[in-house]
Amino acid sequence: MKEFGYERVFDVSGALALAGADSGARYLGGGTNLVDLMKAGVERPTSLVDVRELPLDAIEAAEGGGLRIGATVTNSDLAAHPEVRRNYPALTQAVLAGASGQLRNMATVGGNLLQRTRCGYFTDVTKPCNKRVPGSGCPAIEGEHHNHAVLGASGHCVAIHPSDMGVALTAFDAVVSYETAEGPGELPLTEFYLPVGDTPHLETALPPGALITGVTLPPAPVAAFSRYRKVRERASYAFAIGSIAAALDVRDGVVRDVRLAFGAVASRPWRARAAEAVLTGASADAETFAAAADAELAAAEPLPHNGYKVALMRNLVVAVLTELAEEATR
Repeated sequence: MKEFGYERVFDVSGALALAGADSGARYLGGGTNLVDLMKAGVERPTSLVDVRELPLDAIEAAEGGGLRIGATVTNSDLAAHPEVRRNYPALTQAVLAGASGQLRNMATVGGNLLQRTRCGYFTDVTKPCNKRVPGSGCPAIEGEHHNHAVLGASGHCVAIHPSDMGVALTAFDAVVSYETAEGPGELPLTEFYLPVGDTPHLETALPPGALITGVTLPPAPVAAFSRYRKVRERASYAFAIGSIAAALDVRDGVVRDVRLAFGAVASRPWRARAAEAVLTGASADAETFAAAADAELAAAEPLPHNGYKVALMRNLVVAVLTELAEEATR
């Protein structure tokens, strides 16, 4: 590992000052992704600004309803919080589906959103990778890509975003709050991650040096009737090959409200707007659910070895929405 500086901070202004004084500084929360990448030589910060002790570890009611989740809340505390479990159950399920208990005890909400892809070419510094070294190429396109993107990719990068939590937050219209030296700002999570395009090394819309301070979940009655389903290659701790966060409000057999987001299919958690449009106001049955999935997946551009994801996601949509619709009639 490259030699680096380290300093722990206890207030947001101090964190911003340190990061502003060193363009190579990185914020350190739980370190469950950043430290691994430093060991591999992928990340080479000149200094770490430890933000774990910042007063950003609360989960509380947001003004106007919903929840505000501090950036240093651990994944374990988020999953266990009674209001999250009651009003956003898919978020609890998503967090519990990600990582092991030990990692959830360390990982933070802000850090989870900033975790980087697990593409093997990205994490191996002996290989070219446009995300790591812009302009060096994307060997995954012709190489190992069975768990890579089928939506929103480009000829420059086909890596996927690994977060489970981010999928549920995207489904529920979460908004990310941040601080900079110039003042605070907000980004809807659907705008937080940048499209891949020809600049896959630019991953978020955060301004340089910005510090995530929290995530706000707006009030959404439909979110209380939600589920997260993750498919992985083994039952133990593993990243998804496909996942879905779904919420469904059905009355008299008709879909009154719906939220859908996909995971492990794109460079960011994928909000399924086309599918939602098909579902809203339609009959809550398997035929409609399949049509909604087909509408969203019509834009899929699978590679030779990951085309299975299209069928997988179609089946997930139908299965999870069917379960939610059946529960609504009990």
